[in-house]
Amino acid sequence: MGSKNKLKRFKENETFKNVVQPTREEVTAGFEHKGKWDAFFGNDNPIVLELGCGKGEYTVGLARMNPNKNYIGIDIKGARFWRGAKTALEENLPNAAFLRSQIELVDELFGAEEVSELWITFPDPQIKYKRTKHRMTNMDFLGKYKRILKPNGLIHLKTDSEFMHGYTLGILHGLGHEVIYANHDVYKNEGSPKEVLGIQTFYENQYLDVGKPITYIQFRMTN
Repeated sequence: MGSKNKLKRFKENETFKNVVQPTREEVTAGFEHKGKWDAFFGNDNPIVLELGCGKGEYTVGLARMNPNKNYIGIDIKGARFWRGAKTALEENLPNAAFLRSQIELVDELFGAEEVSELWITFPDPQIKYKRTKHRMTNMDFLGKYKRILKPNGLIHLKTDSEFMHGYTLGILHGLGHEVIYANHDVYKNEGSPKEVLGIQTFYENQYLDVGKPITYIQFRMTN
């Protein structure tokens, strides 16, 4: 994407009522929406986050499927989620919003037990050992998620990375968390939820075109 296109999208994001773009300083100094996202949406429906939402296909797709839940896609790359934000406005989806911020600030963006579910869709597996701290299902990230999730809140991981799938299962078993469902090839093995099978991202379609299996884990933290 050219720099002119990026600048155009950044400008357009500023006009979208479903996009929130705080600075890091605004977040760490006491974010205005933390603990008050029900006021942002104008209802007390369950809040579901997509972490690292990319183009926003999952946030928009989930919002279409479940109008009685509020969805927030989070990504630091605003020019990328511009497409999802624009689509949500064009389709009049009041339950879809986008938040430009770093994922590691998630417990500064949301209050304790404010979130019902998390979706982690096709994260960078960060395979190199020195990148372990950036894996989105490591112990530190799981601790942040636990602080904002309601008791028994669900986490969904959908990925093309067998490494990420196996790493996450290992972490969960090691910590004694509950793995509700796991599937190492969702399109060959039956049983995955409709949200897993019914929404495909741009990158997911590329993976499927070259025969990469798509994996899925649904879990909750129990301690």
